[in-house]
Amino acid sequence: MKLRLLFLLLATAAFLPGLAAPAHAGKEQINQAANDGEEALLSDSEAQRRAAPGRPARDARRPTPTDNPGAVPPAPPNLPREFIPVPDRWRLADAIGVVTSTIDPYKQNMLKGDRPIFGKDWFVNLSLISDTVIEPRRVPTPVPFASSQFNIANDQFSRSNQLLINENLIGSFSLIKGNTAFKPPDFELRISPVFNYNRLEVDEVGLTDANPAKGKVRNDSHLGIAELFVDYHIHNVSERYDFESIRLGVQPFNADFRGFLFQDSQLGARLFGNRFNNKIQYNVAWFRRLDKDTNSGINDITRRVRDDDIFIANVFLQDLFTLGYTPQFTVIHNRNRENDRFFYDDNDFLQRPNSFGDERLRKYNVTYIGWNGDGHFGRVNLTHSVYGAIGKDYNSNFTGREADIRAFFAAFEPSIDFDWIRVRGSFLYASGDEDPLDDTEGGFSAIFENPQFAGADTSYWIRQGIPFIGGGGVALTQRNGVLAELRSSKEHGQSNFNNPGIALIGGGADFDILPELRFSTNVNYLMFADTSNLEFLRNQGEISNRIGWDISGAATYRPFNNQNIVFRLSGAMLLADEGFKRLYSTEDEDQSIFYSVLGNLILTY
Repeated sequence: MKLRLLFLLLATAAFLPGLAAPAHAGKEQINQAANDGEEALLSDSEAQRRAAPGRPARDARRPTPTDNPGAVPPAPPNLPREFIPVPDRWRLADAIGVVTSTIDPYKQNMLKGDRPIFGKDWFVNLSLISDTVIEPRRVPTPVPFASSQFNIANDQFSRSNQLLINENLIGSFSLIKGNTAFKPPDFELRISPVFNYNRLEVDEVGLTDANPAKGKVRNDSHLGIAELFVDYHIHNVSERYDFESIRLGVQPFNADFRGFLFQDSQLGARLFGNRFNNKIQYNVAWFRRLDKDTNSGINDITRRVRDDDIFIANVFLQDLFTLGYTPQFTVIHNRNRENDRFFYDDNDFLQRPNSFGDERLRKYNVTYIGWNGDGHFGRVNLTHSVYGAIGKDYNSNFTGREADIRAFFAAFEPSIDFDWIRVRGSFLYASGDEDPLDDTEGGFSAIFENPQFAGADTSYWIRQGIPFIGGGGVALTQRNGVLAELRSSKEHGQSNFNNPGIALIGGGADFDILPELRFSTNVNYLMFADTSNLEFLRNQGEISNRIGWDISGAATYRPFNNQNIVFRLSGAMLLADEGFKRLYSTEDEDQSIFYSVLGNLILTY
């Protein structure tokens, strides 16, 4: 047995070198073939095993055909690598003939952030916008208390034709650090000055200025600031660039999707970011309001900052209930302490406090709790906002006592698309105060509204500020506002929760006639929610809540299919119903139709 075992070991030792030699030689042959750029030959049996199922075996002695016979063969694996320096990814475009321009914003342009201004990741973005408005209109107009231009003006109401010309020249400079094509910027400094010129022509004195001697024409200009902030990227929280950033300075902010509560550019600090691949976004912000120039509505940083604080926290949850719908939940607290002095605007009209009721200095705290949403459910698009307002007014306009604020707001805009047509519905309700002499204020009032709803600034009711004649120095509605708030102005005045509220129901459609031409139309019916305050202020009983029909249409033309040149022409009429006629004594049919025409040209670089 021992002899057999020894014999087997010796035989195996003699046979193993013979097996190893061909294998080693085959490996050298394969490597040499690869180094020569040729394919190693396989045996017929090996080729048969590697044949694709259902196809004949390839002849192992013939080389595999190539798709590019002129291709350079692969480098041998043992050849040392060589690296050749090339320009950076922006200037590499120069080598292949890409044309640059400092005038054309759609070519490689250093002023538009297409390549670094210095270093590897410092960019500059410059823009310039000209926004021109020509607006003839007809608005209810009071006869001034001091005097009138007309010797037959014995009533409260005078001639109502007006013409507004407004020009805004908006510049914007941004200095940005970061590779912004792939991730949020690390740092941004933005400055946006605005130069405004405006001209107002009216038919009655005492409208352009509290002093009737100033006449019926006013020319004014102002240089202000729309944006002035620093944005710092704190850190990324995921590999997909979910992030947290902080922004300090004068910055734009919109509290909801359609600008119902607070849409303005104000001084503040904002922490914002997102999570879970951008499915959750949030904002935590504080704003201290700036006063504005009276005639242009632009921030005036030379004035004393208002004692009016806004604290905001909101969260957006994409696809929360269904795919395609994003709800937003928000809490906003407005703390106003402007009860230390009277404030008159540039035209010498009293703005704070509101000039009606007891006209006393006031302060208030109010908290808005809101649920906003935007998206679609199948083919039906839906945008909505719901707010509740609770708080305390420390000096009610009518009683001089403390009053609880309890108000409500809701707006819905469903729409559906049919090829080149979108059909829209508009539903809005803002609660009104039921009793001006109790200790509860039930009229909903915004902080600074600018609603993109029911025709927006094409609508007569939303576009025009309508004065409340004979009931105090306040306006029934504000320019670019849908609420009937009875406040002095959006720019300077305080919120007022002693108001009649508003209800709106309407519909409209957008027609994309051409890629560069859209026509939009809207028809709304308006009503007051409660007329108790109006009757009390006017000492006039039984004022109907029916305001009337608001009919509007607008054509928007973009000749280059972009936003560089946009021309819009719109017209609107308010057909007064019983309540509006009672307020403004427009029993004559010729006096019951109010109109506005808006020509708007926007040029953008």
